[in-house]
Amino acid sequence: MSEQNSSLSTTERTQRYYFAAWRWHFYAGLFVIPFLIMLTVTGLIMMVSAQQFNQMGLVGDVVITGEPLPISHQAKQALAAVPNGKLDRYVAPEAANRPAFFAIKQGKAVMNVAVDPYNGDVLNVIDKTQTLYAITNDIHGELLIGDFGDWMVEAASSMTILLIVTGLYLWLSKMGWRSFVPELAAKGRAAWKSWHGVLGTWISLFLLLFVLSGLAWAGVWGGKFVQPWSSFPVERKAKLWSSDMTHASLNHGPLDEVPWGLELTPMPISGTTEGAPGVPKPVALDSVVQWAAANGFVGQYKVTLPRGEKGVYTVSVDGRNEDSVSPEKDRTLHLDQYSGNVLADIRYGDYPLLAKTMAWGIGLHKGMAGTWNFILNLVLLSMILFTCISGIVMWWKRRPTGAGRLVAPPLPQDMPLWKGAFLVALFISMAFPLGGLTLLAVIAVDLLIVTRIPALKKAFS
Repeated sequence: MSEQNSSLSTTERTQRYYFAAWRWHFYAGLFVIPFLIMLTVTGLIMMVSAQQFNQMGLVGDVVITGEPLPISHQAKQALAAVPNGKLDRYVAPEAANRPAFFAIKQGKAVMNVAVDPYNGDVLNVIDKTQTLYAITNDIHGELLIGDFGDWMVEAASSMTILLIVTGLYLWLSKMGWRSFVPELAAKGRAAWKSWHGVLGTWISLFLLLFVLSGLAWAGVWGGKFVQPWSSFPVERKAKLWSSDMTHASLNHGPLDEVPWGLELTPMPISGTTEGAPGVPKPVALDSVVQWAAANGFVGQYKVTLPRGEKGVYTVSVDGRNEDSVSPEKDRTLHLDQYSGNVLADIRYGDYPLLAKTMAWGIGLHKGMAGTWNFILNLVLLSMILFTCISGIVMWWKRRPTGAGRLVAPPLPQDMPLWKGAFLVALFISMAFPLGGLTLLAVIAVDLLIVTRIPALKKAFS
């Protein structure tokens, strides 16, 4: 008899933990799903658009007619299209039949100007922040509202980890080996539940990788915790890295155009006797481009002009900006604007381990590591979108007819829920601060307010 009571107690305890996990999964989904749908849709738009044109804007191919004009001549045509503009960057054509691009500063704005390299015709002029890619990217990362939007997206991304963990616990503990195969004979809500659980299980690891690689860009977890530990070690070339500016100063607007592992690293300066021989004098945009083309830079690469008397020419290839398919081809090279000396030539092999991991993580996250990566991401994003929608459908079908409340899973009674909640919240808070704060807020509202106020308890039950 005592064994039966013990068995019953274990069953009840398991059931209570199941309902607690379900309630957490519900609340996490309530917060996360709108963001996850937004991130999925904007990610799809950026990924598909990147296959059609680069981040500088939608411009068609050009007709190849002889040899390209000197870069300085193309630059003059671009400058003529932007009154009071100042040339900041040249972006080499992706292929012989593609236009060249010039980034021209006009006050606080940066204008992208596409130029036919063979006849100098200006093909397009657009504010860098107004391209389809830039707008979608800004929604994806900041909801168009700056830092507060970044914090909201980071909190939702962090809470997605809780959504994944609780979802796996709910499904695997109930379905066992059947977790990976849908019940094809199921109908109605049971069918939605089966596909939701199966697809959620299959995509869980990939979704976690999406979340972690995306969080590395976020302002708090990425900018304050991860990135400072994994930046390029400035001590390697201490005499050269003495500028007050960092590599992040080369970024324009909402787009990150500098390798992640270099953004916090200071820039070198011109006007010293340091460096190895590089571009022959006179050092100018034409000679820098000619030297770069003769020293390993092919296809799309960027040449950023010196900024100020101590500024340098920067020639770069960055995989996360579609300059190449493989991040192993990343290269950032700095040239003294006076002597033409090579002050630094940083490649993928020079990155710290975490920066190498992030270089690959960002490329895979954006679907840029080849056709296979694009197809895989397309399938995964479609599955994520379906999993979100199916979760909403399941909740809707579970609601009693005419119920004007959320109908959250019931909170188990007589269970020391706070102990498990505290441990989970502590772990997430230490690993992902904004996610932890959000979780603590949800737990506090649920235990201290919702369950104690009859009107709210009814609305959330």
